[in-house]
Amino acid sequence: MKVDEDSGGMWCLVMFDLPVKTKVERHAATVFRNMLLDMGYAMVQFSAYVRYSPTQTGNRTSVKIIKDNLPPRGSIRILHVSDHQWSSAQRYYNARQEKKEETPDIAMLF
Repeated sequence: MKVDEDSGGMWCLVMFDLPVKTKVERHAATVFRNMLLDMGYAMVQFSAYVRYSPTQTGNRTSVKIIKDNLPPRGSIRILHVSDHQWSSAQRYYNARQEKKEETPDIAMLF
């Protein structure tokens, strides 16, 4: 069943492994992480960043920018999940379950 990709909010999850053995590699990794933050992504784990977009169209541009700025020998995975899927994820910290994350208010996105 094909679903209209612009029918609802989507979360764009970017997971990556970047080389950090040399000073140059560490700098490139920091620049990459800062780029994600500047694009509105939030860190959910050290190498996993997420951003909410009310439509899938908003994520297409960011995926191209991310691919174009991947440091040499870096590995990324980009996963798009629906708001429902993201909100149903179980989150644990220090052996305790965390409360569910709320969908950002559209005014907070801009």
